[in-house]
Amino acid sequence: MTPLAVLRSLKVKLGVLVAVSVVVAALVANAGRVGGVAAWLSIPVTIALALAVTQLLALGMTAPLREMTAAAQRMARGDYDVRVTATSRDEVGELARAFNTMARDLAGVDRQRRELVASVSHELRTPLTAQRALLENLADGIGDAAALSTALEQAERLSDLVDDLLDLARVDAGKAPLTPVDVPLGPLLEEAATHARATGRDVTYDVRVEPADLVVRADPKRLHQLVANVLDNASRHSPAGGTVTVRARRTPEPPGRYTIEVGDQGPGVAPGDRERVFERFGTLGTADGGGTGLGLAIARWVTDLHGGAIRFVDPEPGGTGALVRVELPLRPAVRTSTAPEETMTPPTPAPTPAPTPGPGVQPVAARPLLDDLFGSLWPERDLPGRLPVLLAAVAAGLFAALVLPFRDAGVGSFLVLVVCGAVPFAVARTRRDPFALACAVLAAALSAIVFLRAADWIGTLCVMAAAGLGMCGLTAARGLPGFVASAVSWPLSGLRGLSWLGRTLAQLTGLGQRAALVRTVVWSVLGLIVFGLLFASADALFAEWADAVLPDLSLDTFVLRLFLTVAVGGAVLAASYLALNPPRVDRAEASSRPVQHRFEWLAPVLVVNAVFAGFLIAQAAVIFGGHDYLQRTTGLTYAEYVHQGFGQLTVATGLTLLVVWAAARKAPRATATDRAWLRATLGVLCAQTLVVVASALYRMGVYQDAYGFTRLRLTVDVFEGWLGLLVLALVGAGVALRGVWLPRFALLSGAAALLGLALLNPDAWIARHNIDRFEDTGKVDWSYLQGLSEDAVPAFTSLPQDLRPCALGDRRRSDDDWLEWNLGRSRAVDVLKEADQYDPATCAAAETP
Repeated sequence: MTPLAVLRSLKVKLGVLVAVSVVVAALVANAGRVGGVAAWLSIPVTIALALAVTQLLALGMTAPLREMTAAAQRMARGDYDVRVTATSRDEVGELARAFNTMARDLAGVDRQRRELVASVSHELRTPLTAQRALLENLADGIGDAAALSTALEQAERLSDLVDDLLDLARVDAGKAPLTPVDVPLGPLLEEAATHARATGRDVTYDVRVEPADLVVRADPKRLHQLVANVLDNASRHSPAGGTVTVRARRTPEPPGRYTIEVGDQGPGVAPGDRERVFERFGTLGTADGGGTGLGLAIARWVTDLHGGAIRFVDPEPGGTGALVRVELPLRPAVRTSTAPEETMTPPTPAPTPAPTPGPGVQPVAARPLLDDLFGSLWPERDLPGRLPVLLAAVAAGLFAALVLPFRDAGVGSFLVLVVCGAVPFAVARTRRDPFALACAVLAAALSAIVFLRAADWIGTLCVMAAAGLGMCGLTAARGLPGFVASAVSWPLSGLRGLSWLGRTLAQLTGLGQRAALVRTVVWSVLGLIVFGLLFASADALFAEWADAVLPDLSLDTFVLRLFLTVAVGGAVLAASYLALNPPRVDRAEASSRPVQHRFEWLAPVLVVNAVFAGFLIAQAAVIFGGHDYLQRTTGLTYAEYVHQGFGQLTVATGLTLLVVWAAARKAPRATATDRAWLRATLGVLCAQTLVVVASALYRMGVYQDAYGFTRLRLTVDVFEGWLGLLVLALVGAGVALRGVWLPRFALLSGAAALLGLALLNPDAWIARHNIDRFEDTGKVDWSYLQGLSEDAVPAFTSLPQDLRPCALGDRRRSDDDWLEWNLGRSRAVDVLKEADQYDPATCAAAETP
């Protein structure tokens, strides 16, 4: 039952849905504002909760419409055994019930039409074939009175078959008479074999009955029909000159029963097909095919009519072919109706609840709305609900809410990152993939920077890189588009996984004993809170102990922790869904068609090579001409000159990678000459690019010596060096003309470069080099040094005692608990403890103008 199923109007449901969603969003946003929650945290949480409420209330509102769409498409292809779910009382529910009635009526009409045609065709074929053979013999002058008698018997059988078909129609209507009498079994089997011989097939029939005078209680017409159909099936699948054996005997165990076994020497029936061949319109699973399978379906119907059973069994040891065994009671119970359930007329459904589909009726599952939204880009592979994953995500959110608020980055932050990353990785489909393992290891190492370094900027970069690496590992992305799609898929998974979240929450209603456990936990927590507050207010010592153990849970802090729980828990849950059902981030790209003429790719690459060569010649002129030549020619000092071109050289390096990629895709490689041209031109371009990289790094070094060292300049240095590494990797790939590994190498090497920068302790490195520059030139930017993190504080000890406050400023040491412990802040404690008072005048006097 859906939440809004009691409402009888679709318009009212939509109004309630909009009103509740708006109210929930307003309440959550107002709670965040009152609690002082930052906008970057409150807005995503508000949107997520509003979407969750909308999804919950809208559950089932449009499902019948989507089911009817799928059912109508199947009915258009001739499949009428489809039903849709109708649980609501509104206009959509009424339409669904009317659709089910229409589908049931159409299915009945179509089934009767098909079964009538198939039954008539099958049942008339055997006697007509026998009668045709006899008449052909008579026309050729072959035959006697016995042949005419046999022809008459076949004509009588045709008349009987018409009656049988009418009886079959009665079966479909739910009425089938049975008139049992005492029947000598031996003559009946001989008669059936005689009629089978009249078909003219080159098959011998061997009939044996034990005891020979065995008499059974049965409807002779029905029993003859059963044996005739089984013999017809056996003769059709026997090879020319083969023998069809018919064995009947009374069974000692269980007493009161007898068996009829019909065996042939054909290819036999596969075990997996032995049950299916008795279905209507089934086919015999043999190499030479068979009829429609209606004959064996009628044989089963007759068997069921007599209270027996029919099946294929393994042939006797050393035998081949198929063996049909019919087990019947010597005296069957009188029956007036043996219509199979699937042929019975279904009852008229009640007006309100949806009819329960009977046997043979296939309910249509509605295609989820999100499947239509995401399409083949992100299919859902029958993913079941995972309650442990949901509980783990909630636990991660609670842990983050307890640890993160009002603490600086440190050990606690690292533990939160590890817990949040472990949950999706533990359930990831790709967790055993070497690339995913490498991403996980690098992500963990990058996360450790939050307690190794006090600089927030490098810690933030490392956490973002760790998150990106984790997403790429979960999706097993292989190329740059896949890396970008992996990063985008994380927030989108919060929307894509709403249906999965609903299936997971639905498991809470069937927990059994676990439901009792949940109730126990709820009552225990409630008792802890109530009695804990009472005793804390009654005893000061108990209150001190409680404050030391429990976090601050005042209104403001409670709201903040609640928002953090939802945000972190939701992010972990979204990543877990991404791990369980990763999207197809690497779309199969059509193979790039090489250009027809070599000059189409070669000319642009040669032009780029020529431009690079001109630039390198200009660099040589600057080197050999010296500073005077540069200033006379351009009017720039050397420091201004190198600063002017560094950014452009970095862009040129990145564009070179693009040129190499495009040329490698478009250049033909069919001949050795083509491959030689490709290696030579791109190799020259990569070699010149390496010189450009070296020039860019040299320019930045000169500029830093002249104007000082900063975080941005150091980061750009590392980035340019990483681009140079990629150029070297391109050279390696060009030797083998295979670069499938390059995108993942670029991703992992970039993460490793960032990790190396963090381990270098960039703030301390910048501080040391600026102090060295100050000692050489007397120039320093004290305000910039004061803005560096505690990581740089130990480097200030190289300054004279009276100048250390100039770099430290008004910085004071902080008292961190163990969850806030950070290596950078810890190493700065002793220096800050001994620092003198900051005097701006002293610092200004120490700096060379």
